[in-house]
Amino acid sequence: MADQSRSAKLGRLVKVQRHLEHMAENELAATSRARAEIADDLDAVVEAIGSVDSIHQRFASIYSGQISRLTAKDQHLHTVQQVQEQKILREKAKADRLAERAVSAREEEDNEAQERAIQELLDIHFVLQGRSET
Repeated sequence: MADQSRSAKLGRLVKVQRHLEHMAENELAATSRARAEIADDLDAVVEAIGSVDSIHQRFASIYSGQISRLTAKDQHLHTVQQVQEQKILREKAKADRLAERAVSAREEEDNEAQERAIQELLDIHFVLQGRSET
């Protein structure tokens, strides 16, 4: 395992980086779901405040406090969501750069292998040519 090529090592790093990107996407999805739940709760509270039912009118002050808390929580989650979106972009950019480096490293390794093969063929050719002259 210590003799891994540079492209193989970079390939493993690309997989790890893509996994980190996927984890960031899952975090963003969870935040989006939480914001959707808050939006549903806000709709329910606003509907309760606007209700003509006397029981809801008695709790109007409680409902307004709840709206404040839900709005503050939504704003916080909005900020978290923006940070998570930026994190996804960073992780994706890192993975893309690593993938490009892995491809170029693989191309360099292939070129070196071809050069070694050509050199070995030339060496064999000159050795055989030297034997036939003697």
